[in-house]
Amino acid sequence: MKQLKKMKSFLSLSWEASPGYIILLFINALLESTRIVINIILPKYLIDELLGNKDTKLLLILGASIIISNVIFKFIENLMKKQLTMGRMKLEEKMSQIMASKIMNVEFSYLENPYYLDLKERAVFAINNQNALENIIVGITNILRDLITIFSLIAILFSLSWALVVLLLITIGLNLWIYSTFAEYQQKFFQSIIPINRKFGYYMGLSWQDKPQKDIRLYNMAPMLTQRVIDYNQELMDEFQIFYNRLGKTQGLYNVINVLQASLAYGYVGIRVISEKFGPSISIGSFTMYVNAAINFSQTTTKLGENITMTFQMLEYLDPFMEFVSLPEAREHGGELEMEDEIHSIEFKNISFKYPGSDKYVLKNISFEINGGEKISIVGLNGAGKTTLIKLLCRLYKPSSGEIFVNGHNIYDYEYKSYMEKIAIIFQDYKLFAFTIGENITCEEYSEDKNIMELIEEVGLKEKINSLPKGLNSLMGKSYDNEGVELSGGEEQKVAIARALYKDAPLIILDEPTSALDPLAEAEIYEHFNTMVQGKTAIYISHRMSSSTFSDKILLIENGEVVDFDSHKNLMKKEDSLYYRLFMAQAKNYQLDMVIQ
Repeated sequence: MKQLKKMKSFLSLSWEASPGYIILLFINALLESTRIVINIILPKYLIDELLGNKDTKLLLILGASIIISNVIFKFIENLMKKQLTMGRMKLEEKMSQIMASKIMNVEFSYLENPYYLDLKERAVFAINNQNALENIIVGITNILRDLITIFSLIAILFSLSWALVVLLLITIGLNLWIYSTFAEYQQKFFQSIIPINRKFGYYMGLSWQDKPQKDIRLYNMAPMLTQRVIDYNQELMDEFQIFYNRLGKTQGLYNVINVLQASLAYGYVGIRVISEKFGPSISIGSFTMYVNAAINFSQTTTKLGENITMTFQMLEYLDPFMEFVSLPEAREHGGELEMEDEIHSIEFKNISFKYPGSDKYVLKNISFEINGGEKISIVGLNGAGKTTLIKLLCRLYKPSSGEIFVNGHNIYDYEYKSYMEKIAIIFQDYKLFAFTIGENITCEEYSEDKNIMELIEEVGLKEKINSLPKGLNSLMGKSYDNEGVELSGGEEQKVAIARALYKDAPLIILDEPTSALDPLAEAEIYEHFNTMVQGKTAIYISHRMSSSTFSDKILLIENGEVVDFDSHKNLMKKEDSLYYRLFMAQAKNYQLDMVIQ
């Protein structure tokens, strides 16, 4: 019952992705079954006529019918093969798109949860390494074909003897038991080698990746990596040797029972030709028809069992994929209220938070309020909870308790898209893509835009962009184009800052975006940035204190709690505070850097 539900879910998803392909599968199954039945029935009449009246006209009609029907079926088969191949490719592509879309839209908390990260990896492994999607599609097609064929053959065989059908079903049952037992073992086997395969894939993958190559060469890590690949490969080979030994024994027993099936069919039908012991004797034409029907019945029923077992097995492999695509999306958790174009207030009220699967609270009963247009710096030691605060505000995580209000409304009362459009953020682990520089800034097809050039100048990239032959149309990186440009870490961060500014959102957040810049360049960025975001609400997070002097207030976080929320001037009066110690320590380092330079 559980397996049938899985099958139904998969077919529902497949129908949603490509209904035309599912219809083609059914038509193809019907045609294949019809061809098998016709090639069993028509030869009977041809043989009986050859051994009987030998009517030339009838023989020509029967012979021509067999030839023409097979030519037509072959033509349709080739035509359908092309359509089915294209349909399968489109469905697999659509399924990949569904997976990619889910990854981009699922609640962000799932993408930082080890269980769901492993689920995603197992889903990808099932699709890429075990061809689960393709095997299920092929399996469903074959099941449809086999069922239609079996019902047709049963009708033929029952006209001869129900006893023969029962005997064949017994041998078929033995084969299905053998096959299902091995399939269960096979499933457990492939699940057991996933951890080994993942380790093997990781170390093998390092050999193909470009970024680790500098360290591999400088520290002579090639021998160690090679040995890891050899060790895990040997471990896999040892496991597969046991697997193939068992597979050989299973197939041997399987073939013995197949021979028994054929012997029963030929023996019983042969006796009916030469004797009336089990019923009226039959003609030679009927002999060929019943033997072919019996053999095809045995083979098709066995194949049906194999296809059902294989398909259900693949459904098990595909469980991670089905579970992952059923996860709720971030946009599903939100109201219908449209977010306003301006930020009037932001309030954290009694916010506590712990990450899923953890008992430790990262934030503890945090409360503070930001007025629209204010510039706020969030300061604290590593692990204090600064970035977590921002993740909650951006609806990447939900608070464990408490509420966050923007313009007087709980942030989850807002419609997801309209809320996200009002926030621009640069995380410390920001990502640039193998698009042009202009496309990385606009996040759409780039066209000449005066605003972009102004931003480029403001963030200090004008000279660099002007030095490039293609300017903003230069491709980032050399992933697939040797003419791509490699920017320095600081230059990439400036592109990321330009992207946030281009969005023109009323709330802008900088989470350690200048870590690759020296202190003077960082101070210059913040000074320009503060000018560019006039009228907007801005939140800065930095280990350095450059942003503090430009901010209206500083939110000081220590061990997940707010310990102070005041202006830089007032906080500097508290010489025993954490903020004062941090600021003075960095001020000394900055002075030392300037002396050295």
